[in-house]
Amino acid sequence: MIGRIFGKLIEKHPPLILVDVNGVGYEIDVPMSTFYVLPAIGESVSLYTHLSIREDAHVLYGFSSLDERKVFRQLLKISGVGPKLALSVLSGLSIGELAAAVQSGESARLVKIPGVGKKTAERLLLELRGKLEGPAILPKSKTDVLDALVSLGYSEKEASSALKLIDPALSTEEGIRAGLRLLSRGTS
Repeated sequence: MIGRIFGKLIEKHPPLILVDVNGVGYEIDVPMSTFYVLPAIGESVSLYTHLSIREDAHVLYGFSSLDERKVFRQLLKISGVGPKLALSVLSGLSIGELAAAVQSGESARLVKIPGVGKKTAERLLLELRGKLEGPAILPKSKTDVLDALVSLGYSEKEASSALKLIDPALSTEEGIRAGLRLLSRGTS
């Protein structure tokens, strides 16, 4: 099993990237959440990976964090969810957003993801309930901060980026203020 790749980023064509590791080029499918944090072409990149072996292909999937790979593998355990759909889910929602949707039973958020219909969304909610634990789940205050920033007109991507830079010990109100400061400076 290939667990991690470290090399030079050669090509970026979403969702596929090419990483050169000592002269061998690895094609790796990545979710958009990982794609957005990739370095420039020619720079070093390190990704956690999951190798999917089928009769007709060996496909390598890459993730910027262990949590992302953990959630990907959790999604694969759900009946009817293959690697492409799991990648689509992680491209459509951050781990925190997915955890929040599962905790609150919001199938409407999941149905917005390409490839996820109403039945699949319900199955995801049912199967993931209680399984997204640890750092992958946002505390309620962080979910509130994310929702507040989105309601103020920022995209979920911008709000999520700012959220990563906010001290988790802050109250909801302090978190919103800190998020607004970061987003107004463009440092997210």
